[in-house]
Amino acid sequence: MTVLTLLLMALATYCTRIGGYLLLNRQHIAPRTAKVMEAAPGCVLIAVLAPDFAAGRMADLLALTVTIVAAMRCSLLVTVLVGIGSGWFFRMMLPG
Repeated sequence: MTVLTLLLMALATYCTRIGGYLLLNRQHIAPRTAKVMEAAPGCVLIAVLAPDFAAGRMADLLALTVTIVAAMRCSLLVTVLVGIGSGWFFRMMLPG
């Protein structure tokens, strides 16, 4: 089920990117509209992840905190690796 979820998230992100290009490739896009279109794939990811953090599991909340700190200080790649690593670490170390 996890693999299917990841594949569907990737498809949603791809469709968002290519859909905007196909629909608007001959149109002039205002800078504000371009910013919204750039943010859309991230919104899809947040919508998938938010319910886990709303569940209130301490491991997930700690991993989220560590990831937010990394996002403020590090590159995207480092932030992703820190997020994955801290999620794994806290889930292994904290029960339930």
